[in-house]
Amino acid sequence: MTSSLNWGRIWCLALLLAVVGILLDPQPSPAQADPKTTCDSVPGQLRKFCHDKKQETERCKDFHGPAKLDCESQGESSQKDSSGPCSLLKGVARKLCENRTKDIPGLSSGGRDGGESGLTNGASQHVKDLANWLIDKIKSLVAPKDAWAPEKADNAAFAPFLWLGQHLAVAIFVCVIVVCGLSAWQGTPRLKQMGHSTGWTLVAVAGMASVPGIVMLLNKAVSEAFTAAFNTDESSLFGAITQDLKNGADSGNPLAILIIVSALCVALGFAALVFMTRQPGILAFVCISPLVIASLARGGDTEAVQRWAQRLLGLMFAPMALLLVAPFVKLVQGSLVMDAVLLVAADAVMLRMIFHGVPYIGPRLAGAARSMVESRTTNPLARAAIRASVPDFHEQENSPRGPLLVPTPGRAMAQDGDVLFASYGGRPRPRPGRLTTESAMAQINNDGQRSQRLMAARRQARAANQPPADSRPTPNGRTPAPAPAPRPARGPRSSPPGPRSSGPNTP
Repeated sequence: MTSSLNWGRIWCLALLLAVVGILLDPQPSPAQADPKTTCDSVPGQLRKFCHDKKQETERCKDFHGPAKLDCESQGESSQKDSSGPCSLLKGVARKLCENRTKDIPGLSSGGRDGGESGLTNGASQHVKDLANWLIDKIKSLVAPKDAWAPEKADNAAFAPFLWLGQHLAVAIFVCVIVVCGLSAWQGTPRLKQMGHSTGWTLVAVAGMASVPGIVMLLNKAVSEAFTAAFNTDESSLFGAITQDLKNGADSGNPLAILIIVSALCVALGFAALVFMTRQPGILAFVCISPLVIASLARGGDTEAVQRWAQRLLGLMFAPMALLLVAPFVKLVQGSLVMDAVLLVAADAVMLRMIFHGVPYIGPRLAGAARSMVESRTTNPLARAAIRASVPDFHEQENSPRGPLLVPTPGRAMAQDGDVLFASYGGRPRPRPGRLTTESAMAQINNDGQRSQRLMAARRQARAANQPPADSRPTPNGRTPAPAPAPRPARGPRSSPPGPRSSGPNTP
């Protein structure tokens, strides 16, 4: 019994010694363990996090005190940046993600900085991006680099007109040669005419094919000049607006930003109107150029070509009219509100550019824009600006083409008789003509409605300009004196006083 108890005590003592030995045996700490053996057993993204943590521990082990705490805090911030919800994004997408996640407590560190740089800064940046986008669109609409006009002579839209113009020039040249051959007995004048027609025909045929290339070069030159004049540096209009959006005195004022964005939107509408009038006009003038240049083959008459070139060049160089506002950029630089005022002046110049630069339909389009603005606003400043942009004008139309004038049989015979009489050396007397009764009645009925409207307008004008009846002058030129006012009626006369009574004091 005693031996069994001794053996039990021995086993308990041995077990206790074994436990103490295990506890006292030095084991490598997790920080000192081999990162490869510790982190290889972790699956997925946690393995990368484990390796980063071990590297951070090794990097900060030589620091002590506050320096070690600073090192660990920097490591934690870099770890958040590399392992956050936006870590897999790059560029602008990552910045946008970080700005939006700063206001979400679970995805950001919170604090004062995150609250301040959230929706406010994001909205401000979006408004500035909108303004820059509007500026780019205005430039691309007012003076685009690529025009609708064909670039080469073999273009599908230009080739039929080129073929027609060349054949028309050759046909005119053949007709001139035939006429000169039939009248060759006149000598030198016909030879000169034949030489002029030959030279100008060659010039016309060669010039037709070169029009598309010349127009494209001019369009690129105008586009580059417009960009250089309006968006190169702070001294240009759009460059000043871009700079003031960043560093202007009122760049942080929401009202100023709203005003400049509204002005840019209005300018974008006018720029779109400029684009829709310039581009089809340039395309039309380029396509009809062979038909106009073919007129040179007759003998060098350049009147039609000069008129065509004037219209085309006016359309192409119309955007350069905005240089009128360039000298005022320096005066308003630094304020978004003043930039908006200058931009409104540029809108007025755009409408003037359409009114004077776009041929045929320019005044009608500018007048329609003025009518639309005046019908949709009652602001006196807006009405004054649009009236200064589009002046008052009257349109003149061709007389309506009525029925043909045919002489009566008697008049026709009299006219032929006068010709015969003049051939014998006589002097026929003039025969002024007039419409017959039936024809005069038909003409009056056709013009009756227009005549009634004109007569009504004349009556209204006379009534408005007629002086009042009291101030009409007399035939001798004097203004009649006003009639005297009527005297008030007299009442009944009172009876005369009676005789005095004689009193004691009467002498």
